[in-house]
Amino acid sequence: MSLESVAVTGGTGNLGPTVVAHLRASGYTVTNLSRHSESSLADRDYRVSALDPGDLTAALSDVDADAVVHLGTISTPTNDPGHRVFESNVQSTYVVLEVAAALGIDRVVAASSMSAIGGSFEPDPARVDFLPVDETHRATPSNPYGLGKYVAEQTAAGFVRRDDAPETVASLRFPWMPSEEEARRTFAEADRSLSGLRDAGHFHTARNTLFSYLGREDAARLVRRALEADFAGHEVFWAAAADTSTTVESARVAREVYPGAEVRTTLSGHEALVSTEKAERLLGWEPTWSWRDGRA
Repeated sequence: MSLESVAVTGGTGNLGPTVVAHLRASGYTVTNLSRHSESSLADRDYRVSALDPGDLTAALSDVDADAVVHLGTISTPTNDPGHRVFESNVQSTYVVLEVAAALGIDRVVAASSMSAIGGSFEPDPARVDFLPVDETHRATPSNPYGLGKYVAEQTAAGFVRRDDAPETVASLRFPWMPSEEEARRTFAEADRSLSGLRDAGHFHTARNTLFSYLGREDAARLVRRALEADFAGHEVFWAAAADTSTTVESARVAREVYPGAEVRTTLSGHEALVSTEKAERLLGWEPTWSWRDGRA
């Protein structure tokens, strides 16, 4: 099918502007669909909530969208009631898929999260069975954000069983995606040893996110590759930088931080504890940016 017009929900959020700019630079006509803000980067701009099927249908019809990138959810659970966070993740995903099906839009890419397996915002240590973690790892979320992301993935998996469903739906499990300035302050200028993370009060979060992160440009490239991919049905993809966010070598991190996890490969240097092999194999994507690139 011809892929020319792409609509991005949440095109003014943390990742949205980078995705909008990257898609435009790649030759697509891009429409931003946002509840609150206007995008100066998109070709067209609509004030639309992904929770409103009527408004979403009207906007996608108006721009004759060939694909939807769904980024328009609540990105952290810390500032909203749990039921709102869950609704944002799950209901908006269902609405996007439902409207896409009704309009014959065959490609949808949705932002999921590593929280879907029971990491990130969990109050207890994440349950890590093996390293590097991949798409076959069990999911044990308990908080509203993680549950919402997991249920949204399952919603997409179920939706593609329908005869009228989009042909290709990708759920991208993103970690934290700092700007280069945020990465400089958080990583390069801080003590990223295990003891330093403990002293700073960041160890629990780093542990539960598998010491992962991802550059925004790499994330935008992954979105585009997922849009252009030729797989059928629904697929989940892990996304992470090729290295960790700590100065401690990965073999030691695995041994000391995740003592019960089976280490399935030889971890060398600061190799990521998240496998992106599936994204490389099916989408031809590899991360390229590291916070260490700008480290003195």
